[in-house]
Amino acid sequence: MKPMERLGVGIGWRPEIADAVERLDGLDWVEVVAENICPGHLPESLLRLRERGVRVVPHGVSLGLGGADRPDPAKLAALGERAVALGAPLVTEHIAFVRTSSPLLEAGHLLPVPRTRDALAVLCENVRIAQDALPVPLALENIAALVSWPGEELTEGQFLTELVERTGVRLLIDVANLHTNRVNRGEDPAAVLDAVPLEALAYVHVAGGVERDGVWHDTHAHPVPPVVLDVLARLRERVDPPGVLLERDDDFPPEAELASEVARIRAVVDAGGPPGTVRDRVALREEAPGPAGEAARTRLALGQAALLSALVAGTPVPEGFDRQRVRVQARALAAKRASVVAKVAPELPELLGGRAAYREAFLGYARGRPMTAGYRRDALDFAEHLLVRDLPADPAARRRLTAWWRERAGARPRNRAVRWARALLGRTP
Repeated sequence: MKPMERLGVGIGWRPEIADAVERLDGLDWVEVVAENICPGHLPESLLRLRERGVRVVPHGVSLGLGGADRPDPAKLAALGERAVALGAPLVTEHIAFVRTSSPLLEAGHLLPVPRTRDALAVLCENVRIAQDALPVPLALENIAALVSWPGEELTEGQFLTELVERTGVRLLIDVANLHTNRVNRGEDPAAVLDAVPLEALAYVHVAGGVERDGVWHDTHAHPVPPVVLDVLARLRERVDPPGVLLERDDDFPPEAELASEVARIRAVVDAGGPPGTVRDRVALREEAPGPAGEAARTRLALGQAALLSALVAGTPVPEGFDRQRVRVQARALAAKRASVVAKVAPELPELLGGRAAYREAFLGYARGRPMTAGYRRDALDFAEHLLVRDLPADPAARRRLTAWWRERAGARPRNRAVRWARALLGRTP
C-alpha cells in the first residue's frame, strides 16, 4: 500500500463557521460534507481556501456501504464529481448502513454493521464496487454506536483488518468514536488500535460529545474532552497520522475557542515523538473472496430491516438486542430528525409558534411515520400531516403553513392535501 499523502492538522468546514475557518492560523486542510456542496457552485470560502493551497476532502454520509443493497451508482457518481471539483486526494465514507429497501426506510443516521462473516462479505463487495467507480482512493470511517448486534463473530479490530486485506481500502479512524464505543459497548480503544492495520491510516477524526445516564452521545456539538485527546495520544504513540481533523457540526463556539481546540489537537500530535513499530504492511490477499452471495445479502437485509424498523417505525425490538439501548437510539434518531428538518426548513418552527411547539408536533408526527426519503421531503410530509388535521389551530398560522407547503410541494403533492389546500385558499380543485 502506497504511503498516504500528508494532510496535516485541519478542521471540518461548515457554512456557519466558514469565516472563522479561513482565519485559522496554520490551517493545513479542511473536510466538507460531500452531500452539502454542489460541484458547479462551490462556496466562495472553499474556493479561497483552495487558492491558498489548503486541501479539501469530501466526506460522504449517505452511501450506506454497509447496507445489504449494492451502492447506488448515482450516489457514487455524485461523490466522484465532488472529488474532481475539489481536486481532492481521496474521498471518505463510513462503515455503516443508513437505509433499507424492503421496507423502504431511511435512518437519517449512521447505524452499525453487524460484525459477521455475511456482513463483511457484503461490505467488501460494496467497497470494491465503490472503488471501481470513484476517481480517487477511498477511506472508510469507524462509527460510534449505541447498540450492539447479537451473534457477532469478529472483533472491531478483526473486522477492520479483514476489510483492508480484502479490498485495500484505507481507514479513517475516529478516536472520538473509539471512546464512544468504550462507554456504550465496552470496547477497549487500545485493543482496537493494536489490532487494526495503521499503515492503512488515511487520517484521524477528533470530536466532542457528552455522557448522559451512562450513554455517550457523539454530538459533535461539545468541546473535545480530555478522554478523547488521550485516545488520540495513544494512537500517536503507534503511528504518525497523515492527517488529523477537528469535527464540529453544531452549537459552534466563538472563533477563539475553535482555534484553541485545533491548537490542542496539534499539540498532542506534535508531542507524540517517534511512533512505535507498526505492523508489516498489509497486502491484498492473493485470492480475495469472490462476490457476496445473494443469500448473505438476504440475511443481512432481513436483520437490518428488523432493527431499523424498530428504531424508526415502532415495531418490536428484534431478539437479542438490548431493548433499553434500542429505545435510547430511537429517541436520539427522532430528535436528530426533528433538528435536521428544522435546519432544512427553518420557517416551520416560526410558523408553529416556536421551537418547543414545533418539536412537540414533529416528534408526535415522527412516532408513526418513518422517513422514506430525504429531510426536505420529510419537512413537506410533516406540514401536510398537520394541514389535513386542521393544524395549527390558529387559522392565520394555518393559512401561512398552507402557503409555505404549496410553494414547495411542486408537482408531487398528495391529492387529499391538494384539495384541502386549494379549498382553504379559495381555489377550485
